[in-house]
Amino acid sequence: LAVIGHPIAHSLSPVMHNAALSELAKSRPEFAKWRYFKFDIAPEQLETAVDLFGESKFYGLNLTVPHKTIVMALPAFKVAPQQQFLREMGAANTLKRKDHGWYGYNTDGFGLKNALADDLGIGLENQHVVLLGAGGAARAAAVMCLGTSASIWIGNRTETNRDALIKELKQSTQFKAHENFPITGFDPVNPPSTLPQRAIVINATSLGLKPTDESPLDLEKIPKPAAVFDMIYRPAQTRLLKQAAKMGIPNANGLSMLVYQGASSLEHWIESPLPFDVLDLMHRTVRDALK
Repeated sequence: LAVIGHPIAHSLSPVMHNAALSELAKSRPEFAKWRYFKFDIAPEQLETAVDLFGESKFYGLNLTVPHKTIVMALPAFKVAPQQQFLREMGAANTLKRKDHGWYGYNTDGFGLKNALADDLGIGLENQHVVLLGAGGAARAAAVMCLGTSASIWIGNRTETNRDALIKELKQSTQFKAHENFPITGFDPVNPPSTLPQRAIVINATSLGLKPTDESPLDLEKIPKPAAVFDMIYRPAQTRLLKQAAKMGIPNANGLSMLVYQGASSLEHWIESPLPFDVLDLMHRTVRDALK
C-alpha cells in the first residue's frame, strides 16, 4: 500500500496505516506482511507510476494533492458500478488493484463529515458553506453539500478552475434533484459582501502547507463564520486557523479527517469493517506523531 502526492514529505499516512496493520495482524495474520509507504510523484509521472505500482503488485493507493482529479483520466482507472458518483465528483483519493486495473473510491467526504462532528460538533446539513479550493478535496466536499447544505460559496483564485467546478456540479444528478440549490463562486482575495453570516469555512486548498504560505482567505473580510475547518493537519495551526483562534471562532485542522478517510480506505482494501480499537489506535498514532 502507499500514498502518492506532490509534495508528500508531510504525510502521516504511513505511520498511521502501519500501526493499524500491525494491530489487525494480531487477529488476522494475513496482514502481518502488509506495509504502507509514501512516494513523491510529479503530475506528469502519474500514469507511468500507477502502471509501475500495478506491475510491482501494490494492492492499494491513496492519492493526495494534486493527483485526485488527474487520476480519473488514466487508462488504468476504473469505476465500479456502485461507485458511479465518482464520475460526477471528478476525484478519487483511493485506488484498489483488481484484475482489470485500478478501481477508484473517494473517502474524503466521509472523513470530512466525521471530523466536523468530532472536532467541532457540527454537521453540514442546512448550513451555509464557504468552500476554499477547486481541486479533488474541494470537489468531494461540494458533492457532499449538494442538496443538504443551505448554500455553497466556492472561493478559488483561479477563475477558470472555479467556474469549471461550478459548471460540473450543476450538471450532476445530485444538483438536478435540487435545481434551486444555490452555488456561487467568488474571488477569495476580494470576497463579496454578500457572503452569508455564520457560515462554515472549509479550506480545501494546499495554502498553509508551507510556513511561507499566505492564508487562503482573510477572515476579517467576511461576515464572522460559525466555524473554520482546515483540511491541512501539518502544520497543526495554519495562518487561517491562527486568525480564527484570534477572532474567537471555533476551529479545527484536518487530523481527524486524515484518520477517518484513511480508515475508510483501509476498509476498502481489507474488505471488512475496521474494529473500533484499530480506529482509536490510528487517532492516537497521528496525534503522537505530531508531538
